[in-house]
Amino acid sequence: MATDRLSLVFGALADPTRRAILTRLAKGDATVGDLAAPFDMSQPAISKHLKVLEKAGLISRIRRGTARLSHLEARPLYEASAWLARYQRFWDESHERLDALLEELQEDEPDRAGAARERGEDDG
Repeated sequence: MATDRLSLVFGALADPTRRAILTRLAKGDATVGDLAAPFDMSQPAISKHLKVLEKAGLISRIRRGTARLSHLEARPLYEASAWLARYQRFWDESHERLDALLEELQEDEPDRAGAARERGEDDG
């Protein structure tokens, strides 16, 4: 089982509930009750999600008075984004090749249609 930080981050982000929790925490710190409110699940179930996020380093838990708040830790998201960005060049080059091929096919299309008409073939 992979336990490196990037694997933990991507594992945590794989769940839509955890992604929604992170979206909420981007607006500010929140209690378990606050985080559980929009979901049809118990506070203990939300607490399990929070433990996964905390283990991945995506959140920290702090006490303010009697409240225990969850706080977004954005650095691991930056690191995951930087890892994904390495593939941006690959996708850019792939799109450039596809664009060139499409342009070539579009330029050849009138020639093919004219040749077919000369042979008496119909397009449709």
